[in-house]
Amino acid sequence: MHYLNDPDAIYARSFAIIAEEVDLSGVPASLRPVALRLIHACGMTDILPDLRITEDMVAAVSAALAFGRPLLADCEMLKSAIIARNLPPATEIICTLNHTQSAERGRRLGITRSAAAVALWEPHLDGAVACIGNAPTALFALMEMIDAGGPKPAAIIAFPVGFVGAAEAKAELASNPRGIPFATLLGRRGGSAMAAAAINAIFAGRPT
Repeated sequence: MHYLNDPDAIYARSFAIIAEEVDLSGVPASLRPVALRLIHACGMTDILPDLRITEDMVAAVSAALAFGRPLLADCEMLKSAIIARNLPPATEIICTLNHTQSAERGRRLGITRSAAAVALWEPHLDGAVACIGNAPTALFALMEMIDAGGPKPAAIIAFPVGFVGAAEAKAELASNPRGIPFATLLGRRGGSAMAAAAINAIFAGRPT
């Protein structure tokens, strides 16, 4: 079998194909690396019309982590997919999904463990970066916490995926961002790889 096997060549060819197939001229220059990596992460060039990214998102995420605020992840898959070595030194990535309190609270209230885990974000949430790549209920819980007077994160990266609640949760965020910079993908599509790609794009420095 003959196939491209050189990692640098694969990387370069991947982004060359995206450039050939996607017109990014309508995307602000500061957001193009994010849009490119999101397309690269999912292999779907048709997501561009459904991307919603505020122009201040990149600056907000960069400033929050540079200031030492944590990055809050809704699942271990997302936490693992973020390239920690590229983040500012000592950046803490917090995932509370597997905390015993999350499971106990979920059972007690009859809610998903993902939603219950968001309650444990509260002590860390002010000025942090909230990143959701799996559970729509986590995004709903985060917005409910903020609406109830809870602390506001510096930015929300929201790519929950699925057939129940994902489209609705992201539409709510996009229609009422609550004064918070954000990035999301409307509709059912999303996932941890895309949420991580948004973060990785800000700090990786590639593609050029």
